[in-house]
Amino acid sequence: MEDATLAGYRHEHERPPAFEGRDGLTYTVEVMTDRAGPGQQGSWCAYLFFLCWRGNAPVDHVESDFLSRAESESEARAAVEALTLHEVKGILDELVSG
Repeated sequence: MEDATLAGYRHEHERPPAFEGRDGLTYTVEVMTDRAGPGQQGSWCAYLFFLCWRGNAPVDHVESDFLSRAESESEARAAVEALTLHEVKGILDELVSG
């Protein structure tokens, strides 16, 4: 299934996937990157940024911990984009369940 991963879904549907969290609210997800702190392995980190929606308006967000580290931003991003949608939903559920 081509759209079973974050990257595949974006490529196939040309939009971010949306999920219903355990809290009953709707979330879209993006992969974000940031530079790693000094002394940490890998220069770049990537994580998931979930934007919470109420109707057509964003109202809040939650972020995962860093999920990958790599020497380049594109490598860090690619590692997180390879997550399956099932894995992404599991991360969201952990974040919104307390």
